[in-house]
Amino acid sequence: MMRCIIIEDELNAREFIENLIHRYFSSKISVLAACSSISEGVEAIKKFKPDLVFLDIQMPNESGFKLFEYFDNIKFEVIFTTAHKEFAIEAIKHSAQDYLLKPISQLDLSDALKRLEKKHQRNNGTPEIGRVIEQYNADPFKYGKIALATEKGFILEKIGNILFAEAQGNYTKIFTYDDRTILVCKTLRIIEEMLPEKSFFRIHKSYVVNLNYITKYDKSIGLFVELINGIKIPVSVRNNTGLINAITSKI
Repeated sequence: MMRCIIIEDELNAREFIENLIHRYFSSKISVLAACSSISEGVEAIKKFKPDLVFLDIQMPNESGFKLFEYFDNIKFEVIFTTAHKEFAIEAIKHSAQDYLLKPISQLDLSDALKRLEKKHQRNNGTPEIGRVIEQYNADPFKYGKIALATEKGFILEKIGNILFAEAQGNYTKIFTYDDRTILVCKTLRIIEEMLPEKSFFRIHKSYVVNLNYITKYDKSIGLFVELINGIKIPVSVRNNTGLINAITSKI
């Protein structure tokens, strides 16, 4: 029997899913907890270690995708729930994960569980949430975040939080607006391709910066840009003209 947790902010929707499971699928699923927020869901997952999570995609002030920021390794399956056909569905449809449109019907849930069982048999019980993350990155403009691969898993980071990225061999160090650093298991070239061209520019072989946070361009002693937090980053002669054009085009 699968053990599940429901994460849904609306009480009626939460109770509806729970009652649907109890009434029609009690021989297949047991509900361990029904949570109203991501924070509650994280606590419940750590406490109960479920096999399956029903996860609402859109909740007040937070996305369901934020859940994955709290886990280095995703050891549970996920069935996303949403009332909006357009919201993040492309990321899910092209991955191994499943989703249900609200209001959820008995037939839809039954089909989703059958697909989950078949997928679980094919994959020897290994969840594939990483494929959702890959699809999520395919169109970062749509979601406002990108998934950054670390040695422990993934971090979903708001694009607007990124100040600059620095090459670290085959890795990249991301510096954020709130003074965090994230070591990403991708080269700077790959990170550059993931970021929107209108906001980010490769100013040096080792640096990609967010143009929105540049406060000063200085060529008095070498070539540098200064960011909003006071950090100065060198600009290569090769990329100097392109940087000037990128900056002036935003003014």
